Amino acid sequence: KRVEKTLIEELSKSKKNYSFITEESGIILNNNKDIFWIIDPIDGTTNFLHGIPHFAISVALQKKGEIIIGLIFDPIKNEMFYAEKNCGSFVNNSRSRVSNKNDIEECLFASNSGGLKSIYPKLNLRNTGCAALDLAYVGCGRFDGYFHNKINLWDIAAGKIIIEEAGGKVNNIDGFGINKIDIRAANPNIYEKMLKKLDNF
Repeated sequence: KRVEKTLIEELSKSKKNYSFITEESGIILNNNKDIFWIIDPIDGTTNFLHGIPHFAISVALQKKGEIIIGLIFDPIKNEMFYAEKNCGSFVNNSRSRVSNKNDIEECLFASNSGGLKSIYPKLNLRNTGCAALDLAYVGCGRFDGYFHNKINLWDIAAGKIIIEEAGGKVNNIDGFGINKIDIRAANPNIYEKMLKKLDNF
């Protein structure tokens, strides 16, 4: 909660009228109800609490329902993943792109849904416990795709635009509630192939 409080205070200094959607405090409405900061103060909380160095701070800006800015910061590795609509995607100061793999059997996927190895034994899968970094890694080509059901908006908002600005594809999430989002993201070469594999997911 202290991380979230600090983020809200600092962001409010620069844009004091913007509203907020946060993991801990929920929806905070201010004068401007068209623009929201979407905050996950620590994504990968279980990793953090157990001393596993894989967690991140995630912040996105949503304007009239569209995510236009995303930032994911990994304080352990000192990596900043960020993107702005029509301006590209970056890791620290270097431009990032999704992978260009075509063969789904050569791809590495991430999901934080349980029991997937038995359902999809042929998919090369990782469960890292941090959705924000999973999506950031798709955006810079470390992972080739990500999928998850019933996830929260603050977990995936920043990652969505980071992937899109890096040339990747992400499904439309508009029709979901803020804590019941089914997300699919991948490089454009294998996006449809991934969806086909996940037909019953």
